[in-house]
Amino acid sequence: MIVTRFAPSPTGYLHIGGLRTALLNYLWARRNGGKFLLRIEDTDFSRNDEAAALAIVEAFKWVGLEHDGTIEYQSSRLAIYQEYVQKLLDSGKAYKCYMTREELDALREEQSARKERPKYDNRYRDFTGTPPEGREAVIRIKAPLEGTITVHDGVKGDVVFNVADILDDFIIARADGTPTYNFVVAVDDALMGVTDVIRGDDHLSNTPKQMVVYEALGFPIPRFFHVPMIHNHEGKKLSKRDGATDVMAYKTLGYTPEALLNFLVRLGWSHGDQEIFSMKEMLELFDPNDINRSASVYNVEKLDWLNAHYIKNTPNDKLCELLEFHGVMLVSHDKREILLDALKERSKTLVEMAAQINEILVRPEMFDEAALKKGYKEESPMILKTFAEALRNASELHLPSDYHHVMEEVVAKLEIGFGKIGQPLRIALMGKLSGPGLDTVMAIIGVDETLARIEALLNH
Repeated sequence: MIVTRFAPSPTGYLHIGGLRTALLNYLWARRNGGKFLLRIEDTDFSRNDEAAALAIVEAFKWVGLEHDGTIEYQSSRLAIYQEYVQKLLDSGKAYKCYMTREELDALREEQSARKERPKYDNRYRDFTGTPPEGREAVIRIKAPLEGTITVHDGVKGDVVFNVADILDDFIIARADGTPTYNFVVAVDDALMGVTDVIRGDDHLSNTPKQMVVYEALGFPIPRFFHVPMIHNHEGKKLSKRDGATDVMAYKTLGYTPEALLNFLVRLGWSHGDQEIFSMKEMLELFDPNDINRSASVYNVEKLDWLNAHYIKNTPNDKLCELLEFHGVMLVSHDKREILLDALKERSKTLVEMAAQINEILVRPEMFDEAALKKGYKEESPMILKTFAEALRNASELHLPSDYHHVMEEVVAKLEIGFGKIGQPLRIALMGKLSGPGLDTVMAIIGVDETLARIEALLNH
């Protein structure tokens, strides 16, 4: 059975790259009928943020990524790590090192001066003497002294590391007993039955160390897939300015979960020329072996295009729910179907849609001066008064077509072009010269509000 995991550190909110990693792990596990686990790597007590851990769970809930089982917190598993550290000590595969920080720093300075790679010199690896007094020991694992370590990676192929270039007897437990990152990751993945590790390629250099831990403890080594980073248009690491922000900020900005997940799955993975992927299609098609080796580029225009697609295809009942988060309450509005249908084609984000809804439903407090100069002419008051009178005399006004018919009657009666009535009427209704169809706006706000807005412009 395929078992994957997402294992963030709660030192900040879940960002876009983290969500992509979680999504890829989720898809691969679900496609294979396996398990997708969530583990919070919170052993660095000085940097942990409880609010950040809760934010990760909140982001998962918003986008609909459901993990299996309970959330595992590394901080509650310290006794397990200590047990495995002791196993390595007892088997002679790890040892106590009494080297001080000052001694290690001095050694590294000497090595750097000789243009050597700074590293621990294994001085306590086979130590049998009396430990120095008053010194607390760290625990180091015995790493290979020569040869190579090959990472069989599903994205990058075989990556060969020269032991002399990357390894020394690295620390697996600090002097206070707390375990280190590469040790606990390997122990947790093994004990949780993780078979496939899909993560950012910034972790690739950690993999040889974790493989040393797997082998020392006799654990099977999982399959690795190291996913290239997300870059900006300049080919640099994504920054907050580019979009590497808290995932929940995308909700505030008016993006739908479906658009965001579709956008993320396409960063570094493709299936032919297809751009739109439902969750069902992602689950049927995604394979981490097909992930591109090169970095992907964050393109906000693509995200906006996808979001517009999903807004356009979202049922109106669901849209009403989504818009409530942005302060728009349409549940009881009798013309909400006309309103939403009119704006679906015009909105890239829910924030845009909410703003356009308010522009229609809320009477303009002022009129754009440039619009007045362009569209409000000497004959405009007469045309608006004639149209207002025609509205008062009309019998049935419910649909946009009903209002359009009245406009046609006035245009014919006054022998004018549609622009002569359209521009001043749009200024009256919207306060500017842009917006949805006038007949649609009037059908939404109704006869009385239409007349009130015409009167307000005439008085202005």
